[in-house]
Amino acid sequence: MAAEKLRDLSQPIDVGLLDATVSAFYGTGSKEERAAADLILRDLQNNPDMWLQVVHILQSTNNLNTKFFALQVLEGVIKYRWNALPVEQRDGMKNYISDVIVQLSSNEASFRSERLYVNKLNIILVQILKHDWPVKWRSFVPDLVSAAKTSETICENCMAILKLLSEEVFDFSRGEMTQLKIKELKQSLNSEFQLIHELCLYVLSVSQRTELMRATLSTLHAFLSWIPLGYIFESPLLETLLKFFPMPQYRNLALQCLTEVAALTFGDFYNAQYVKMYTIFMVQLQTILPTTTNIPEAYANGSGEEQAFIQNLALFFTSFYKSHIRVLETNPENVNALLMGLEYLISISYVDDTEVFKVCLDYWNSLVLELYEAHNNLDNPAATANMMGLQMPMIPGMVDGLGSQIMQRRQIYVSIMSKLRLLMICRMAKPEEVLIVEDENGNIVRETLKDNDVLVQYKIMRETLIYLAHLDHDDTEKQMLKKLSKQLSGEDWAWNNLNTLCWAIGSISGSMAEEQENRFLVMVIRDLLNLCEIIKGKDNKAVIASNIMYVVGQYPRFLRAHWKFLKTVVNKLFEFMHETHPGVQDMACDTFLKIVQKCKRKFVIVQVGESEPFVSELLTGLPTTVGDLEAHQIHTFYEAVGHMIQAESDPQKRDEYLHRLMSLPNQKWSEIIGQARQSVEVLKDQEVIRTVLNILQTNTSVASSLGTFFLTQISLIFLDMLNVYRMYSELVSSTIAEGGPFASKTSYVKLLRSVKRETLKLIETFLDKAEDQSHIGKQIVPPMLDPVLGDYARNLPDARESEVLSLFATIINKYKIEMIDDVPRIFEAVFQCTLVMITKNFEDYPEHRLKFFSLLRAIAAYCFPALIRLSSQQLKLVMDSIIWAFRHTERNIAETGLNLLLEMLKNFQVCYFFYL
Repeated sequence: MAAEKLRDLSQPIDVGLLDATVSAFYGTGSKEERAAADLILRDLQNNPDMWLQVVHILQSTNNLNTKFFALQVLEGVIKYRWNALPVEQRDGMKNYISDVIVQLSSNEASFRSERLYVNKLNIILVQILKHDWPVKWRSFVPDLVSAAKTSETICENCMAILKLLSEEVFDFSRGEMTQLKIKELKQSLNSEFQLIHELCLYVLSVSQRTELMRATLSTLHAFLSWIPLGYIFESPLLETLLKFFPMPQYRNLALQCLTEVAALTFGDFYNAQYVKMYTIFMVQLQTILPTTTNIPEAYANGSGEEQAFIQNLALFFTSFYKSHIRVLETNPENVNALLMGLEYLISISYVDDTEVFKVCLDYWNSLVLELYEAHNNLDNPAATANMMGLQMPMIPGMVDGLGSQIMQRRQIYVSIMSKLRLLMICRMAKPEEVLIVEDENGNIVRETLKDNDVLVQYKIMRETLIYLAHLDHDDTEKQMLKKLSKQLSGEDWAWNNLNTLCWAIGSISGSMAEEQENRFLVMVIRDLLNLCEIIKGKDNKAVIASNIMYVVGQYPRFLRAHWKFLKTVVNKLFEFMHETHPGVQDMACDTFLKIVQKCKRKFVIVQVGESEPFVSELLTGLPTTVGDLEAHQIHTFYEAVGHMIQAESDPQKRDEYLHRLMSLPNQKWSEIIGQARQSVEVLKDQEVIRTVLNILQTNTSVASSLGTFFLTQISLIFLDMLNVYRMYSELVSSTIAEGGPFASKTSYVKLLRSVKRETLKLIETFLDKAEDQSHIGKQIVPPMLDPVLGDYARNLPDARESEVLSLFATIINKYKIEMIDDVPRIFEAVFQCTLVMITKNFEDYPEHRLKFFSLLRAIAAYCFPALIRLSSQQLKLVMDSIIWAFRHTERNIAETGLNLLLEMLKNFQVCYFFYL
C-alpha cells in the first residue's frame, strides 16, 4: 500500500514515507526490506515525472540521504532531458538551486553543517551551466562575482563552483559534451576570466579567512594550466603566489599553483619572469627546508601535509626543469640556484616512496638522455643544435663552438651526475624475477614476472645508468668499487645494499670498452669473493653467492673471452646445485641456463689444455650433478644442456650427446613401458603417473632448446607416448562419466590430465621450434590424428583438452597449405563439439574459446580452400561462430573474431576474382 502511494505522482509525494523508504534502503534491516526499498526507489527514479517533485522533497525533508536521492533524480533529468523541458520549468529550477546555494552559504553555521548538501547542489548547478551557459545564461560569471563580494562564505562557495566548472570543462568533459560545446565553454571562460582573476587577486590581497584563501588558491590551481598567459606574467599573480608559499597553511596549494606555471611551455617570451620566480622560490625554500635537512628522514617522520609538500616539491622541480632548465644554464648566478635545486631533487629521490621516486626517475632519465645524445651526436652538428634548442643555420667553423658549448654544459652537471650515479646504484630496482609456484594441478612450475612495476622501473634505471656510464666511465667504476669496498669494511654491509649494488653492476654490462670492462669485472669478482670469506653465516654467504652468480651471468663477453674463468664459474654453479639453502639451487640453475644461452659454442669445442669438450665432461657426471635438484630445477638444467648440444655442428656428435643426455629419463621410460606391456594397471599408479609427467616435462625442456635436432629423441618415445595419452584419456572420461562434473576436480584426474597436456605441449614445442621441414610434419602428424583428434571428439566436454586446439593451430601455422588435406578431419573432430561447449554462455571453457578461434584463424590464413570446400551448412556454422566471437564480452576473443572476419572477407574477395 505504501509503495503504491509513493508511486502515485499525481499529487505531492509523501515525504515522510519517502524518508522511511530511503532509511530502509540505507539501514541495517533485513535483506528483503532493503531489496523492497531499492525496487521502489528505482521505480521512482525511472518515472519521467519524478523530477517535478524534487523542490517539494528538498523543502520538506531533513534527511540528507533523501535530499541526495532527489538531487540524483534531478541530475539525470539535467544530463539527458534538460533541453527538452519548457523554458519556464528550466528557469524555475535554475533559480531555485541558485537561491538554495546562496541561502545556505551566506550563513557560516549552515554552510559548515550542510557542506555535503551544498557540494552536491554545486555539482547540479555546474551540470545546468554545461547546457545553458553562455547562450541562455550570459550573466552567470558577473552574477557569481557580484554574489561573491557580498559575503566571505558565499565567496568561498563561489570559488568551489568555479573550480568545478573549470574541471568539468577542461578535465572531465570528454564523452559528455560535443567538441563544439567544449570549445564554446572554453572561449566563454577565457573571455570572462578577467572578472574571476580580479576576484581571486582581491581575495588573496584582502581576506584574512584561511578557508577562503585556501579555496581561492585551489580554484586558481584548476585555472592556471589554460588561462591566457598575461593574467599570470603581467599581473601581480606570481608575486602573490610566492608570498603565500612560505606560509605553512597555504604552502602546498601555492606550490601546486607554481608547479602549474612551471609546466607551461610557449617559447622564450617570459624567460625573465621564470628566472625571477625560480630565484625567489629557491631563497624561500632554503628558509622552509634548509639544505642541510635529511629529506628522506624528514619525510619518514613527517605529517601527511609535510609529506605532500615533498611530493609537490618533486613535481615543481621536475616540471620546471623539463620546460625551462636552459634558461637557468646561461648565467653563472642562475647556475648556482639550478645546482642547488638539483641537489634538493637528488635528496628527494632517496625518499622511501615509490610514487615520489617515479616522478624523480622520469626526469633524471630525460636529463641524462639529453646530455648523452648531445655528446654522442657531435659528429652530427645539425642534430645536436636542434637538441640544444639552437634554431640557426650551420656555418663553417661553428661545429667546434658547438662542441665546446656541449662540453661546457656537461661540465655544469659533473657533480650532479656523480651523485646521480650513486643514487641509481643505491636504489637500483630488482631485475626480471623468476618465481617458483604451484600450478592449478599441484605441479611446481616456473613463472617469469614480465610486466610488473618493479621491472618497468628496473628498465628505466638501467637505461639511465648506462647513459651515465657513457658520460663518465671512470666515475661510474669508481662509485661502484667504492660502494663495494664499504661492504668489505662492514661500514655499509646489508643484504639490500649488496643486492642493489650487484644489480647496478650487472645492468651496465657492455657499456665500457672491453679492456676496461675486463679489469673492472675482475676487481668486482675479487672483492665479492673476499666478502664471501670475511662475512660469517650461511644466510649471508648465500646472498653473496647469488650476487656473484648474477654479476658473472650479466657479462657474457668476459666469459666468452676467458674460458678458464667460465669453466670455474660453471663448476661453482654445479657445487651450488647441491646446496640446500632456500633459493640457491634455483639461482644456480637459472644462472647456468643464462650463461649457456650466451656462451653455448664454448662448451662444444675442445679448449686449450682440455682433452674433450666440456659438454662431454658434463654428461659423464650428469647423474651426480643433478642428484640433489628438484624436478623443475632438473628441467632448467636439461634445457641449458640442450642449448649446448644445439651449438654442436657435427650431426653424429650431436646425436651422441643427445643420447647421453636423455639416457636417464629414457631408461625410466623404457622401464615403465615394459611393465605396462605386462600389466596396464601399472600406469594407473599415482607415483608412476608423476614419473611419466616428469619424463615428458624433461623432454619438453630439451625440445624447447634443441629444436629440429630433437627429432631422434621424440621418435624414440612418440608412439608409446600416444598410447599412454589414449589410455589416460579413456581413464579420465570413464572417471568423469561415473563421478560426474566434480570428478574432474579430484587430484587423480588432474594428474592424468597433466600428462595429457604435457604430451600435447611436448609435440607443440617440438613442431614450433623445429625448422620448417615438411618431412617432420609428415612423420609426426598422421600417427596422432586418431589418438589426439579422435579422442577430443569422443570425450566428454569436461575432459577435452584445450591444448589440442592450440597444437593443431601451431601445426597449420607451421606447415601451412601442406595440411590442407587434413583440415576436413580436424574440422570434423573439433568444430561442432567445441562450438557446443563455448556458445552456451560467455563464461564456460575460457581456454577453449581463445584457442578455438586461433585454430580457425590459422585455417583461414593458410588452408582457406579447405573452408571453401565445406558444405554450405558447415560454412554457415563457421561464419556464425565468427559473428558470435566478435560479439563476445572478452576483448581478446572479440578482437580475434574481428581479425578473423577481416581475413575471411579478404580471402573471399580473392576467390571471387579468381573464379571470375
